Amino acid sequence: MASREYAWCLPLYKAIVRGDWSSAKVFLDNHEGAVSAKITVAGDTLLHIAAQTGQVQVVKELVKLMPTEALAEKNNLGVPVLSVVAVGGMVEMAEIMVRKNKDLVGIRNHYQLTPVVMAAFHGNKEMVHYLYPLTRDEDLCPEISNNGATLLTALVFFDFYDVALDLVRRYPKLAITTDIYGERPLNALAGRPSAFESGIQFGTLSRCIYPYIRLEPSSGACFIKVDIENLSMAYRVLGKSPGLIGNAFKRLVPFMRHLYDGKLIHLQAVELLKHFCDQVSTLDYPPIVENGVMAAIFRATQFGIVEFIIEIISICPHLIWSTDEHDRNIFEVAILYRQEKIFNLIYELGGQRNELASYVDEEGNSLLHVAGLLAPPHRLNEVSGPALQMQRELQWFKEVEAIVQPRCTELKNFQGKTPRVLFSEQHKELVKEGEKWMKDTATSCMVVATLIATVMFAAAFTVPGGNNSNTGIPIFLETNSFMVFSISDALALFSSSTSVLMFLAILTSRYAEDDFLKFLPQKLIIGLFFLFVSIVAMMVAFGATIFIILCHRIVWLTIPITLLASVPVTLFALLQFPLFIDMIVSTYGSGIFNKQTRNLYRCIT
Repeated sequence: MASREYAWCLPLYKAIVRGDWSSAKVFLDNHEGAVSAKITVAGDTLLHIAAQTGQVQVVKELVKLMPTEALAEKNNLGVPVLSVVAVGGMVEMAEIMVRKNKDLVGIRNHYQLTPVVMAAFHGNKEMVHYLYPLTRDEDLCPEISNNGATLLTALVFFDFYDVALDLVRRYPKLAITTDIYGERPLNALAGRPSAFESGIQFGTLSRCIYPYIRLEPSSGACFIKVDIENLSMAYRVLGKSPGLIGNAFKRLVPFMRHLYDGKLIHLQAVELLKHFCDQVSTLDYPPIVENGVMAAIFRATQFGIVEFIIEIISICPHLIWSTDEHDRNIFEVAILYRQEKIFNLIYELGGQRNELASYVDEEGNSLLHVAGLLAPPHRLNEVSGPALQMQRELQWFKEVEAIVQPRCTELKNFQGKTPRVLFSEQHKELVKEGEKWMKDTATSCMVVATLIATVMFAAAFTVPGGNNSNTGIPIFLETNSFMVFSISDALALFSSSTSVLMFLAILTSRYAEDDFLKFLPQKLIIGLFFLFVSIVAMMVAFGATIFIILCHRIVWLTIPITLLASVPVTLFALLQFPLFIDMIVSTYGSGIFNKQTRNLYRCIT
């Protein structure tokens, strides 16, 4: 049909788009059969157009007029109306249409996908919850079609684990069934680190609260319960109370809700993983490879999903010896992608650890060679500053060096490079960047420390109130405020001088690779600490001086001036303390490597 032949229905098209049912009804009354006609070049019916433009009332009226079988009409692209509605997530429209024709839930589009799959692929959870119970078994069963596997994969991608759990309980084989895109649900789950606790980088507050959140069943659902108090009751009481407490709690509740939703997803994902593993346990070794289980293991290793590895190894202990297409084992991949939670499992292997630690891949690389490679950018950037990044790389190299056989430290790969040579080549640029970052930081801080030292030195000889002209003794020597001034001035001078010396030591360092492990971070930590002390002491000395000068005239003015003096201290703390704490934790903390044995050893021996 030529495009000019659509001109007769242009008023009808415009009326539908506007939601003007009165005008559309007049047109339909005068044109018999127009209600089911295809009125666009793409072959869209009125129902298609109304669904695309979100005209719920128009859809309701059209469904009343249309024959039941007309609701299943597809456009020229092979798209049924319910697929359009499912993509848009318009549940009310879907209810109107399915109420008249229940077979619509099984009509597939040009990709041979049912509406519930399309809803899942577009993240429309409410639509999935509505369509899923209505979808027929033959549209989900893996023996009949791959719609079920495609749906399960989409559910995993969008964290709809409640529906995914029900689906995999009904059809366990879906876990290893290929969907229309060649993906398997097990592999999809292996690529979702955010669905597992080990894949989340918690903040300090979240890390403290998360363990105290309990999930308990209640009428088929789950609700949040915190050990410390009943959250819902507290919200009703404090949320209505005026003042800071009520406002603070109103902000806390969404934060707690976010933590709850996250923990619920984590528990559901682990439960789904267990169902997947039950299916994997029924396979022999060749089918395990053919069904992508090995690929899923290494994908989970790459993303650091330790729960995934533990569950898989617990049901198939022999998979601890798995290798990827480059003949690399699990721990070699964990080192390559700097996934310390996976690497820590090597300490739980007992006698098998030595054999795995001495493994060599197809390129002749040992575990120590892999530790000598530069970390992927996304893992490297999780550490602040090139100097700390270099420190983290050295920590990895030293940790791996401690577990490999002594001969591996001088073992050459097929390119004739030892691990240390490879490390130096790979980290040459990072050493330069770390040196520049260290020098820039030390220079900036030394300027501040030098200014403080200069001012405090001068202040020591120009005491507030002056000196007695006869004796030369300070006039306010006997007052407490003068003693505070004297002590804080001396403390500021000594600490700023110490800070200058530390930063000077950084500037004159040789910047060898190993210096980034302890020597340079220690100097920067000491320098920043004494710089902060000097700033605090300087502000205290300033406040004492103001009090000495004004205490006999305007006493109340000393309070706001003293409060203003705390602003620089607070700003310095907010801007520099995160770096300061990171350096302390990285240099003196327990580290990222946990050598405590948990449960894996019992699972694989």
